[in-house]
Amino acid sequence: MADDFGPPDEALAQAKWLKLVEKTLKGADFDETLVRATPDGIAIRPLYTASDAVAVTRDLRPRDLDRPWDLRTRIAHPDPRHANAEILKDLENGAASVLLALHPQGGNGVAVGSREDLARVLDGVLLDLAPVALDAGFLGPKAADWLGALAKAAPNAPLAFHMDPLTAWMQAGVSPGPIESHVFSAATVGARLAEIYATATLFLATGRAAHEAGGSNAEELAVMAASALAYAKALVRSGLSMDEAWSRIVLGVSLDGEYFTGVAKVRAVRSLWAQLTRACGVELPARIEARSSQRMLAKADAWTNLLRLTAAGFAGAVGGADTVILGNFTDAIGLPTAFARRQARNTQLVLMEESHLGRVADPAGGAWYLDTLTDQLARAAWGCFQAIEADGGIVKALESGLIADMVAETREGQEASFADKSRKILGVTAFPNAEDKAPDVETPDASAFAVDGPDPRLPGPDSRCPALTPIRFAAAFEGA
Repeated sequence: MADDFGPPDEALAQAKWLKLVEKTLKGADFDETLVRATPDGIAIRPLYTASDAVAVTRDLRPRDLDRPWDLRTRIAHPDPRHANAEILKDLENGAASVLLALHPQGGNGVAVGSREDLARVLDGVLLDLAPVALDAGFLGPKAADWLGALAKAAPNAPLAFHMDPLTAWMQAGVSPGPIESHVFSAATVGARLAEIYATATLFLATGRAAHEAGGSNAEELAVMAASALAYAKALVRSGLSMDEAWSRIVLGVSLDGEYFTGVAKVRAVRSLWAQLTRACGVELPARIEARSSQRMLAKADAWTNLLRLTAAGFAGAVGGADTVILGNFTDAIGLPTAFARRQARNTQLVLMEESHLGRVADPAGGAWYLDTLTDQLARAAWGCFQAIEADGGIVKALESGLIADMVAETREGQEASFADKSRKILGVTAFPNAEDKAPDVETPDASAFAVDGPDPRLPGPDSRCPALTPIRFAAAFEGA
C-alpha cells in the first residue's frame, strides 16, 4: 500500500498534468491562454512546483499580536479645525497614527503655514503615543522643524518627518531652486533633529510618483531604491554615520488591487533594501510604509473601490508592511465624509482583528509562486535601479528623461491593455452599474482656509525634469 501511494515522481506528475491541460485547451496555445505577463514582462504561469523554489529575503521577526502593523490614516481636509476633528476621531476609533498632508493654500492638504497652524491641527494629540507623519513637499524641512518644536517635551516621540523633496520634484517637474540643495537642506535639518529624537525617522524614499504616473512595479521600486541611496548619501554628508543614516529612512510602496503581486512587491522591497545596505556595510531591517494606489480608483460605481482597497490592505498585511495607509473609496471624487473615513479604518481593523492577517510572520514564505514572483520582481527592479545609477543617479536620470521615458512606455502599454479589455476595471469596463449614484463627499472651499506659508525657494537656478503626472486608468472610460 505504501508503494502504491508513496510520493509521486514530480516530472511524471507534471507530464500527466500537461496532458490534461492540452486536452482541455483543445488545440489552443498554452502560453497565450494560460500564461500572462506583468507590465514588467514577468511571466505568470498557471503552475509552480518545487523546482521553482528560490530563496528570498524574509522578515521572520515576531509580530505584535494586538497591533501587527501601524494602521495609519491620511488627513488632507483644508480646514485645520476639521482636520483636527478627523485626527482625534480616527485615533479614538482604531487608527494608531496619522499622515498629515500640508499645503498652505489648502488645495492639496491642510492649510498650515506655521508652527502655530500645525499646533491647532494637532491639538489634543499625544505625540509620544500617536506617531505623526508629514507630507509637505518642498516645505518638508520647515514642517519637520514645526513638528519637532511641538514634540519638544517628548524626545522619544515616534515621529515620521517623511521629508521627500525628490517626489515633490518628480510630480511638479520643477523645483524652487536646485533640487540637490533641497535634498541637502532636508538632510541638514534631519541630522539636527536626529540628535533630539532618538526614534524618529527622517526621510521617506518612495517611487510613488512613478507608480501613480503609470509605471510598473519594478520601475517604482527602482526609483524608491535610487531615492533611498540619494537620501542616505545626503545624511552621511550631514554628519550621520552610515548605520544611523540608513536607519532613519522609511521605504514607501504603492499597492493596487492585484493582491498577489502586491504581496510579492512588499517582500521584494526587503530584498532590495538588503542588497543596498549590504553594499554599504550596514545590516538593518527595512521599515516599509504601504499606501493604497490612487491610480486604481474609479469615479464610476465608486463603491467597487472598497474591493480594490481591501485587496491592497490584504497585500500590505500579508507582505509584512510596517505601516499601511488605505485611501478612502471616494478619493477619486472628492474629500471623504465621516462615513468614508470609517470605511477606510474598519477595512484595516477587520483584516487585523477579525481575519488575523498579522498573526504569522511572512505567511507567503515557501509558496513557490510568491517566492518566484518576489525574486523576479526584485531582480527586475535591481536591473532598473542599476540603469538609473549608470545614468548618474536619481537626479540625473530624472533630468535626462530616462525615468519619464520608461514610465511613459509602461503607461501606454497598460492603457492599451485596458482599452482592449485584456485587463478589466470592475464597475467601469466590466459589469458597469447603469443605476450608479455617486456617494457623498466633502466640498470645502479651500481658498477660505488659505494661509501664508514660508517660501521654499533656495538660492540658485530651478531644477527641471519631465513631470510624472498622476493618472487614473478608469478615467478614459468614465466619460465627462
